[in-house]
Amino acid sequence: MTCIKCQHGQTKRFGYVGKQRVPRYRCLFCKTTFVEPRVKPLDRHYTPLDKATQALSMMLEGCSVRSIERLTGVHRDTILALMNTAGEKAATAFDALVRNVPAHRVQADEVWCFVHTKEMRLRTDDPAEWGHTWVWIALDADSKMVISYHVGKREAADAFRFIEDLGERVNHRFQLTTDGLRTYLEPIETVLGMRVDYATLVKVFATPANTGPDWYGTGKIRDLIPNDIIGTPDPEHISTSYVERSNLTLRMHLRRFTRLTNGFTKKLDNLKAAVALYMGWYNFCRVHGTIKVTPAMEAGLTDHVWNLEELLIGS
Repeated sequence: MTCIKCQHGQTKRFGYVGKQRVPRYRCLFCKTTFVEPRVKPLDRHYTPLDKATQALSMMLEGCSVRSIERLTGVHRDTILALMNTAGEKAATAFDALVRNVPAHRVQADEVWCFVHTKEMRLRTDDPAEWGHTWVWIALDADSKMVISYHVGKREAADAFRFIEDLGERVNHRFQLTTDGLRTYLEPIETVLGMRVDYATLVKVFATPANTGPDWYGTGKIRDLIPNDIIGTPDPEHISTSYVERSNLTLRMHLRRFTRLTNGFTKKLDNLKAAVALYMGWYNFCRVHGTIKVTPAMEAGLTDHVWNLEELLIGS
């Protein structure tokens, strides 16, 4: 054992430290006492990499934080801390690699969730981050890759941030389809301009019954109304089906998005970290059932399926 202070090689055992009885050493040259430095595979975390990967993998497969705690023995606070660190690393990898995406048909949509309290139960003195929250997602219809995402409210400022990020990741002309949300129009005209063939697809729903199997939901679709807004979008590809199907995948893989449970998000920062981790995992690690490779491989951004450890360490 080498002394951590004077780097002398002559040391001896000098008892133990703490409840875990970590061996302590003493330098025979400078008399410094020390313990062997512990490896931190994930920045500030002492959790072994395989244990951290196991906990995060379970989170990405739909397990709640407390169920992961019961199954792995990792404390829930440690799980959330690991999620925040992993979210930062996944966001770094996403931002660096998802550039110049060869997308020609892009579909965009918003996924609803809430932080801490639903909108109708908010009080005037509650924090601004509580209430309805939306995940804005832009998906390449061909490679099934998430090109851009944004976590925030459903307001004009959020729409601008989302469209600006999308415009930075796709540099050529492409076709974009969204729902009928009017908030999209100004940022698309301002940011993308004539680089996009833009259309909306408005869905008209029947009024659901208040009892029976239709008591919860939006009702059945009665009509689809496509509208050309900018350029000349191809009518055959005016659709939001792929991005809406990816919304279901998000809800199935992250417990905090599952409706009618108590696994909802309590802090906005945790929601952003979980979404960032999911987006990196979805693009680089998860093999898509239709294309049989990861979306990043289909888009030509990588040449192999990443494992979660590679996403966390390699980024």
